[in-house]
Amino acid sequence: MIYYEQQVIDPDDPAPAAAQGRGAVAEPREEGAPSWDGDERDARATLRAQIARLERERSAIVAERFPFIPAPVPVDRPHVGGPTLLDLGALERVRDELAAGVQELHVRVRERVEHERRAREQLRRMRLEPGRYKFARLPVRDLGQGVCGVWEVRPRLGLIGMLAGWWQLKLSSGCPLARGSRSTRGPDSPK
Repeated sequence: MIYYEQQVIDPDDPAPAAAQGRGAVAEPREEGAPSWDGDERDARATLRAQIARLERERSAIVAERFPFIPAPVPVDRPHVGGPTLLDLGALERVRDELAAGVQELHVRVRERVEHERRAREQLRRMRLEPGRYKFARLPVRDLGQGVCGVWEVRPRLGLIGMLAGWWQLKLSSGCPLARGSRSTRGPDSPK
């Protein structure tokens, strides 16, 4: 039950709640409180539903493609000085901003999918003919498979393999080990 459909019981009112009548809608008692007609109420509900759908869609895109598609930065809104209830114009602006943001995310997803497709094609060619791609490097991140690791065409057996034309495609072991800051002083330097 929505608040404007609920019956308001005033403890100072001598008339019992039943005397107010079933289905009676109590008007807000505060001055300046919004009183909407049915059409405006329906429009607000529709806009809020559209905003909720767009926010869910935006969140789903970011969650599915993270970390390759970062979360959008929220738009700074001027501080009003307390809780406010957005009017229809403000709700429409929020909806339009979200719709534009979702469209931008869709474009970024299409670009990322195309980038990954080209990277997979390059990896396939590197596997088939490693001699044509000497010392070529392809980060695993470009394939959408993680954030660490690199595919690299290297000579087999070092310098001998390079001179003999023996090339191979190798995948690095992954993320480098975390290293702390090293001291610039040597073991013999004064303390």
